[in-house]
Amino acid sequence: MTTLTVPTQRGDDILARLLEPSFASQFSIDQDNLPLEQRVPLLLVRDLLRLGWHLQSNSNAIKLVPPNTYHKEIIRKAMAYSRNEMIELNESWIKQHLDLARSNLALGSTLLKSQIHPRIEACKTQAQHDLFRIFRYFWSSPSSDYVGRRMRLLIRDDGVKDSPIIGIAALGSSIIHIPDRDKWIGWDTATRSNRIIYSMDAYVIGAVPPYNYLLGGKLVSYVLASNELREIFKAKYAKSETIIKKRKASELALIMTTSLYGKNSSQYNRLKYGKTLLYKPIGVTSGYGSLHISHETFKAMLQLAEENGCNTSNRFGDGPNWRMRVIRAACDVLDLNSDVILKHSFQRGLFAVRVARNFRAFLKGEAKTPLYRDMPLDKLVDYWDARWLRNRKQNPFIINKVREFLPENFNIEKTIT
Repeated sequence: MTTLTVPTQRGDDILARLLEPSFASQFSIDQDNLPLEQRVPLLLVRDLLRLGWHLQSNSNAIKLVPPNTYHKEIIRKAMAYSRNEMIELNESWIKQHLDLARSNLALGSTLLKSQIHPRIEACKTQAQHDLFRIFRYFWSSPSSDYVGRRMRLLIRDDGVKDSPIIGIAALGSSIIHIPDRDKWIGWDTATRSNRIIYSMDAYVIGAVPPYNYLLGGKLVSYVLASNELREIFKAKYAKSETIIKKRKASELALIMTTSLYGKNSSQYNRLKYGKTLLYKPIGVTSGYGSLHISHETFKAMLQLAEENGCNTSNRFGDGPNWRMRVIRAACDVLDLNSDVILKHSFQRGLFAVRVARNFRAFLKGEAKTPLYRDMPLDKLVDYWDARWLRNRKQNPFIINKVREFLPENFNIEKTIT
């Protein structure tokens, strides 16, 4: 069975702390003055114990055994810990920007009297980025900074006075290696390295109140498949090029995203435009990742890696796996097996939005030009309205939830664990 062995310099003392019932929930970097070489292993062990890893020990080492699978409730709790941690760290900023969020939300009763007309607004100004950030804290999944290319989007409703926010979305550089995705496309290592620049990951897709009650998350998903999104992307990266290979990065042929829990997704399943399945399930992630590593632990690992001369740069062109590279670097300093840690993250369903009809040939370098699907935003919205919204509006409970929503009651609250 796979185990993680954590050597200890003060075995008896550290093991005694680990065996305390409150250790996994209460140990905090702010409460401890241990050197980084001892603090990081403790934080890491705490994170893994929260996930149901089993502790084995002797006087010289800590041994942790991962569970065979992560149940949905374990994943929810892990996300709750990380989300609550981020809310605590940013509590002052959140309080200062709640009024900004509230002033950009729709009154529920007004929404019910209006037609929904989405418009994509790319974040450029500080106010736009602040709006994106405050709403990102709203969801149950933890927020995080995304490294590499990054495009944040506000989806506004021009059908309502003052164009309130429907939801937010964000695209970022694709993860370098996802076996099921690479096999589905037909990538070998060299081709993937040369062509992955034409693929992006949608790492945020969601709606805010009161639109979330009306399946606004599905609407934002439709928006990402639109011609308008592709043109905004092209304009943003028209003058950009990668640092190492000096390649242009403005053509977008494929968007990848993942489910939140497990293989299936209530948000992406059965999203069609005519006969076209917009979010095609193509497999699952390998399970490699760092979502199960808390921000507190990662921050300490980054500091440890930097103090030991490791390369922790995160420039555009360096790749999207910066967080994983930092974790590996810190593990090398500590003589820990980073593969065991990283490969026991959460496995998720993979969904592909085929922006170009010839996406596979283009991504394999067999076609010089992407042949784009024609999916105007207004047509996608009409389809969402007919397929999803109308049925939703027949539900009295949902309509009451929308009608009762007042922007001044919007708040960012911790997840109950």
